[in-house]
This record gives sequence, structure tokens and C-alpha cells, in this order.
Amino acid sequence: MMLVLLLTGSGLLMVASAGEVWGQFNYGNPYYFVQRQAFFAAAGLIVMACISYVDYRIWKKIARPLLIIAFLFLLAVLIPGIGMVRNGSQSWIGFGTLSFQPSELMKIALIFYFSALLAGRKKVIHLFWKGLFKPLFVLGMAFALIMMQPDLGTAAVMGGTAFLLLFIAGAPIRFFVMTGVSALAGLVLLILSAPYRIKRITAYLDPWSDPLGSGFQIIQSLYAVGPGGLFGYGYGESRQKYYYLPEPQTDFIFAIWAEETGFIGAVFIMILFFLLIWRGIHIAMRMEDSFGALLVCGITAMISLQSFINLGVVTGLLPVTGVTLPFLSYGGSSLTMTLASAGIVLSVSRSNGY
Repeated sequence: MMLVLLLTGSGLLMVASAGEVWGQFNYGNPYYFVQRQAFFAAAGLIVMACISYVDYRIWKKIARPLLIIAFLFLLAVLIPGIGMVRNGSQSWIGFGTLSFQPSELMKIALIFYFSALLAGRKKVIHLFWKGLFKPLFVLGMAFALIMMQPDLGTAAVMGGTAFLLLFIAGAPIRFFVMTGVSALAGLVLLILSAPYRIKRITAYLDPWSDPLGSGFQIIQSLYAVGPGGLFGYGYGESRQKYYYLPEPQTDFIFAIWAEETGFIGAVFIMILFFLLIWRGIHIAMRMEDSFGALLVCGITAMISLQSFINLGVVTGLLPVTGVTLPFLSYGGSSLTMTLASAGIVLSVSRSNGY
């Protein structure tokens, strides 16, 4: 729990700093983003604490109904007048001043469903029709609905998590080879089907080819990460948050963190994520119950992939995808669901007396 508290606390500090300029500009309140983030952090921590005392086996019983609810929300977000469009993606449902991202619910619902399903298919997991077809069909429907928003980053995290669960459950290597080839071909088609994705790839390969367009975000991110030096400019002293890096409190918050705290601060955050992931793997390896082990593996994989993709984007190692950094980036539904997921891992750990 201490690792989660440190990451959440660091996130609040950085949202307060990274979001002050945009908060003042858009809402006349430099504390707008951190106030909202603090509310969701408090709510999420309460949810996490409560869930940590719930028997994790209950999630196996409600995995199917929760998956159906998640699908209904994914369908609802695509309906005009219900779904809200932000930054070109129709991914949110609004409730007054609050908004909810159904794909966040789908990520955890799919982990529940896969864990419950695969735990009982050890003997047939090597057979396509009896062992693999059903989970792949469900994953395909969820992937398609999220891509209709469109949100390639979230779909990639969800798909990667699902395939890691299939690998851990014992799916044959030949399946991953064939799927990898098919996925690569599908990814190329997805990129070619949308001009903005092609621009993101070209910006990734050479951001200076369009420094004021598709390459703008990554260039400004590197301008933040690079000059930070060993100790950074100091808390609150970022230059890039002054309208250079668009909405620095969300996807690129790590760039502001690196700019203000330098190499030492950046390594500190990466060590916290490494320890959190190691702790998840340790808990899963000591579990005798297949469902509990897969559940922890799925949640750990989800946080790992999302962190890897976000840090890769911020440092220019990966194309821009719009994936937030768990625990740190501004976003109510993302933070709340991530903290709730951490509560599930704690409940599994508690059941084994750790």
C-alpha cells in the first residue's frame, strides 16, 4: 500500500504544478485540476481500502455481469448526445460536471472475465475452439468498440494485458506467433486507415519534419525531459507548462516531473513502478488459486503496459498514443479504477497472509 500512496501523492504534487497554468487560463483557478484530482484520489483510496477487505473470489462470481455492463457502457458512449468528444475521441460519458471513461471499466472487467474463464480451462487451453475462441471473441468485440471511439492506446493496453493472461494460462507458443503476425498486419491497416495515425508515425520517426504540427508534442516533451539535468529546475519551476506542452497534466505529466525534479526524480518514479510491478509478480507466484494468480497478473500487466507505453511516448521511444501514466496523470475515472485495482491486489495478498 505504501508504494500506491507514494505514487498517488507524487501524482497530486505534479498535477498541482503541471496544471496550474492551464487551470488559470481555462477556468480562472490555478488549483482547478489538483482540487478535482484530490477528490478522486480520496475517493479512490477509500474504495481501495474497502475492496482490500473484500474476498477476491467474489469477482469471479460477478465477472460476467460486470463484463456485460462494461459492453453496454461502450455502446452507450458511441451514441450521439451521450458520448462526449475530447481531443478527437468519443470516449467519455458526462454526468453534470463529472465524466466517466467506459474503456477504463472494460479493462478491469476483461481482466476479471479472462481470469475466471482461463482458470477453468487449463486442460483445453491448447485447443483453439474449446480453449481460445471464446476469450478471443470477447476481446475482439471489446477491441472493436474501443477502436470505434477511436482510442488505439487504451485498446493496445487492453489487448496486451489479455494476451499476457493467455500466455500465463498456458496458451501454445504457435498461437502467439500466428497472432503476432496477424496483429502486425492489422496494426498496419489501422495506421493506414487514419491519416492522423500516419502523422503520428512520421512524427515519431522524425518529429522535426513537422515541428508545429504532428511533431509538436514530442519535441516539447523532449525539451522538458532533456534540460532537467540531475536535480531539475525545482518544484513548480517548469518552463514547458507555460503553453508549450499541451495539457501537461495528463499524458505528458512525466515530462514536467523530469523537468522539475531532474534525473533523480525521474528514476525515483521508475523505481516505485518497478517495485510495484515486482510486488504484484511476487504475490501472483505465491498464489495456489489459479483465479487469484491470474487476477493479480492481469492487473499488474495492465499497470506495467500502461506505464511502459506512457514513459516510452514521453521520452520519444514510442509514437504518441494518448495513454496516461497510472496514479500520476490527471483523470478521475483512470485514477479511481487504478486505485480500485490496487485494492483487489491487496485483497488477494491479504487472503494469503502477506
